[in-house]
Amino acid sequence: MNLARSGDRNAFAELVRRHQSAVRNLMRRFSRDHSLADDLAQQTFLKVWTSIRSLKEAKAFSGWLKKIAVSVWLQHLRKNDALNFGDELTDDTWSVRETPGLAMDLDEALTTLPEQVRLCLVLAYQEGMSHGEISAATELALGTVKSHIKRGSDRLKTLLSAYRDKEHNESKEKSS
Repeated sequence: MNLARSGDRNAFAELVRRHQSAVRNLMRRFSRDHSLADDLAQQTFLKVWTSIRSLKEAKAFSGWLKKIAVSVWLQHLRKNDALNFGDELTDDTWSVRETPGLAMDLDEALTTLPEQVRLCLVLAYQEGMSHGEISAATELALGTVKSHIKRGSDRLKTLLSAYRDKEHNESKEKSS
């Protein structure tokens, strides 16, 4: 880490190698587009390269990297969304696309959520960030973050209830 902060390209390349998969996966969850996710991950690491000297403590790297990735994602949204997060949580937003069925997985369920809700859920559950950390990283009010996580979690439970029902039925069959 210290070598990368001092400008050593090989050390920085090693940091990228170690963290690129996590950043790409995070961007894929945000964007639902593999090609865009790869581009945004690359932008994230370019920003890291130009800013790494500002990182005070090496142990803070992972959190710092996540914050930069979120910032890159939000910049992308702002640049490409004329309404700037104009999606509201309405009944239409929450409508189920058909019957989710057993084949629907978490990634597919996440695609049905508005971008801000998906962002908060991914940061909370995949990245393990606290509500306060998400609020700071996304510049959303703490109450908004909590609301998005609650509504999004409730929606995912509904969409993925087929999995719970299947597990319940399988456990009944085993105990019979």
